[in-house]
Amino acid sequence: MKTWIKRTLIATVSAGALIAGVAYSQGGPHHFGRHGQMSEADMAQMRERMTDRISKELALDATQKQYLVALGTQLEAQRKAMSGGQPGAMREQMQALIAGNQFDVAKAQTLVNEKTEAIRLQSPQVISAAATFFNSLKPEQQQKVREFMNRRGGMMGHGPEGRPGEHRGHGPKDAPAR
Repeated sequence: MKTWIKRTLIATVSAGALIAGVAYSQGGPHHFGRHGQMSEADMAQMRERMTDRISKELALDATQKQYLVALGTQLEAQRKAMSGGQPGAMREQMQALIAGNQFDVAKAQTLVNEKTEAIRLQSPQVISAAATFFNSLKPEQQQKVREFMNRRGGMMGHGPEGRPGEHRGHGPKDAPAR
């Protein structure tokens, strides 16, 4: 994979992980409505709660809060682009891959290509919004963000060393190296 694509994906996922991590710390997946799907009203309410919580945690000023809202808006646009704008679409697409007697390799590759293109098209705006927000933070606020990422295990529920189950009640924080 080309270096710029890797960097784009890492930056995008990191920004999303920051926002999602704060949301998840509010109480876990049961806050995301029935079976993980949220209505537009639920999403708007969650965005408002996340913005308020992050603003409070980082003691954001009005301009920084505007940048945070802009970042959230860009992340939401990317999420919609990834899902095709339809709630539950990804789950249905994944189920279609295994609906027959064999895994539908061609359909899976098409799905990957569509998602990759959505990321490619939306990433510049997400990265710009993430950079604008992060760069607007004072050094002590930036350090809080770094500490949060380390404490919450970075991305996708992995521990600080990149191993699954290092936090959120999945295992001891001081688990021995595997």
